[in-house]
Amino acid sequence: MRGAAVLGLGAHRPALRQDNLAIAERTGSSDEWIRARSGIATRGVAGADESVVDMAVSAGGKALAAAGLTGADVGLVLLATCSMPGPLPGGSPEVASRLGATAAGASDIGAGCAGFTYALALAADAVRAGSADAVLVVGSEKLLPMVDPDDRGTAFLFGDGAGAAVVGVSDVDTIGRVVWANDGDQADRLVIEGSPLRLRMDGRGIYRWATTSLPDLARRACAAAGIEPADLAAFVPHQANLRITESVVKSLGLPASVVVARDVVDSGNTSAASVPLALTRLQEEGAVRTGDPVLLLGFGAGLTAAGCVVHCP
Repeated sequence: MRGAAVLGLGAHRPALRQDNLAIAERTGSSDEWIRARSGIATRGVAGADESVVDMAVSAGGKALAAAGLTGADVGLVLLATCSMPGPLPGGSPEVASRLGATAAGASDIGAGCAGFTYALALAADAVRAGSADAVLVVGSEKLLPMVDPDDRGTAFLFGDGAGAAVVGVSDVDTIGRVVWANDGDQADRLVIEGSPLRLRMDGRGIYRWATTSLPDLARRACAAAGIEPADLAAFVPHQANLRITESVVKSLGLPASVVVARDVVDSGNTSAASVPLALTRLQEEGAVRTGDPVLLLGFGAGLTAAGCVVHCP
């Protein structure tokens, strides 16, 4: 079986920004209260004419350029998102078409905030099995229109954006075996429902599940890749809440040598886009180098989770 590797990364961050002050005034909280509960200081806000697909095309195009490929080289496009304006059509066919991947397969992945790590694992398997020589994986979300601006518990948490990775053939397999998890008994902890669509979340319930379940999942993902957590170059969890990240880091006993992604501070929770956005930022800042082993850990609605170790392009 062929090896699979991440060949390039790309990100799209909306030009519009929103700090905590306007949210705090409307919800009767404060900047200090929001930071204490989430770590978030600001977030990206997609413009009225900036769609899930638009952002996915932007991030995907950058990832293809970083990989030295064009859309014509892509055999499969996977779009992880939970914020398309309706159930049909999916966004992936339009993303593929606009990037010139006209001969590619295209499918949306609906695993919520774990969507990117799920899609990355599926992409790696498709490359290994020979179903595609190159797969474009994108996480793209426009969540803020679905957030109730008067809900004190969720109005400050979310942001918009997109991140992407290209997975392709490699002589050495540098994407570790994925470790999956789900807890469907808690499916109602995070839902998008109603008319207009509104996001509803049991933050305390998700916090308890994440902080108690994710450390073991992280250890198993490292074991599947034949590496100890302390030997990682970086840890990139879903950017849900800085308190969750710090709790998992403490439970894993990660040394100071392991770089921890904290992109949530100025991006908010971007759901399926958060892992690739955070990883791309670490690469752009020089915090990780080519070949560095990085643990990616996605988790969210469903409840679903998936973790794998990848080597940086």
